[in-house]
Amino acid sequence: MVTVGIDPHKHVHVAVAVGPDGRQIGKPFTVKNDAWLITALLGWARTIIDSTPVVWAIEDGRGFARRLADGLLLAGHEVVWVPTRLTAAHRRLHAATGAKSDPADAAAAARAAIATPELARHRIDEHVRELRVLVDYRTDLIKRRTTLINQLKAQLHLWLNHTPGDLARPKGTNALALLLTAAHIGAHVRRVLLDMTTELSELNQRVHDLDTTIKEIVIPLAPALLEITGISHTSAAVLIAEIGDITRFPTSAKLARYTGCAPIPVYSSDQQRHRLHRGGNRRLNSVLYTAAIVQKRFHPAAQELLARHEPAKGKRGARRILQRHLIDVIHRAMTTDRASWQHQITPPARSLT
Repeated sequence: MVTVGIDPHKHVHVAVAVGPDGRQIGKPFTVKNDAWLITALLGWARTIIDSTPVVWAIEDGRGFARRLADGLLLAGHEVVWVPTRLTAAHRRLHAATGAKSDPADAAAAARAAIATPELARHRIDEHVRELRVLVDYRTDLIKRRTTLINQLKAQLHLWLNHTPGDLARPKGTNALALLLTAAHIGAHVRRVLLDMTTELSELNQRVHDLDTTIKEIVIPLAPALLEITGISHTSAAVLIAEIGDITRFPTSAKLARYTGCAPIPVYSSDQQRHRLHRGGNRRLNSVLYTAAIVQKRFHPAAQELLARHEPAKGKRGARRILQRHLIDVIHRAMTTDRASWQHQITPPARSLT
């Protein structure tokens, strides 16, 4: 058994492999905290430890390392959270001068995990795990469908009286297939366009089936969340998949910062003002934007709030205030839903080679 200690940071993570005897194996590895994080870590691990089972010990910084821990767990590995006090103790124990560095912290986290086998294991609720896979797959299908619709629109000039959204429904694709059959175009061109239309119909059906599955999972998980105007079953699935356990955000203000809905204070020449936060989780920010637009059209209380703030803040500023208010509502709803969850948390799978 090999333990890999990780010292997490915002932009990079530092990993060090340690054997059962506490000795370091190979050289430290620094990896970017991006979409290829898990692939790079697993590839590095295989080069130095081959097929030996691995336990990943992450210094307890769940704000930076939650996505890393989730990815490793979903890949079938065991993940352990190491408190910073244990990391500091083992760093002082094994370093001659007790000097602090990223590789030293990573190695100390691994040694602390070996010496303290009862440390907390990282877990993901089974329904959250399912929703993450389904939501990511649905996003990928939507991107492929959009690409195909744009290609059809570029190649075909017989669909000028319709919008791309028409091709996202069976009625539109069936009408397009009939139009292509009767059109005076070359046989090879007709065949290619009909193949593209058939592929588009298949994508539409797959998206529809995914929506049905997501709806069946979300309804018992988020009854309070679904009562909010503008939060559909898909939006609720994205919120659950991206946030996971809402208790990791003790206040709605922390959730607002995570979603990019909390304005950033800017001080200049004794003048206090706030600017837009362009960071945060953009997928969650998109859900909140959509909910705000829907509430602007259909929710009387939201319309009153917008009318009250638009004279001073403008339309965009008023909408951002509404999004920030929605964070409070969503935080309360998700906290209520979380308390009512009855299913058990699935234990993590054993390490894979």
